Amino acid sequence: MLLAGAIWVVATSERSAPPIEPGLAAPDFSLPLLGGGEVSLRALRGKVVLVNFWATWCAPCEQEMPAMQRLYAQLAPRGFELVAVSVDEDVEAVARFRERLALGFPIALDSQRGAADRYQSYRYPESFLIDREGTLVARYIGERDWDAPEYSGRIARLLGASEAPAN
Repeated sequence: MLLAGAIWVVATSERSAPPIEPGLAAPDFSLPLLGGGEVSLRALRGKVVLVNFWATWCAPCEQEMPAMQRLYAQLAPRGFELVAVSVDEDVEAVARFRERLALGFPIALDSQRGAADRYQSYRYPESFLIDREGTLVARYIGERDWDAPEYSGRIARLLGASEAPAN
């Protein structure tokens, strides 16, 4: 029930920031990696990057992971990087998930959802394609067949190739 004259206080947060859109600089982040080390978007400058926010409890996230692995295996030698950012709190669950699906791409840990907030990512899976200069090219909400020509071709073009790799 609302009371007449009630004052609403809205906390300032990343959620109230202007929407991130294609053509803008992708927000930088620095996160620990599963298994040790860390990854930052700034360190990946010069590569085409797909940042994917996901969780182990998300069925569509699990369904798209095999295609992401195939895409990564095809394009990583050509300057492509894929960073799967887990928003899970249970690191062991993330490790079991990676092992069960035999994933070889980097998995970053964002249990506090700081990077997810900067990307305004609240639905999983959600992915962001970033060009070599660090500019956001596309935002994808929901599961994708990442090694399909529609996606692999777009990434190949950003890498400077004129055609998509064979699947």
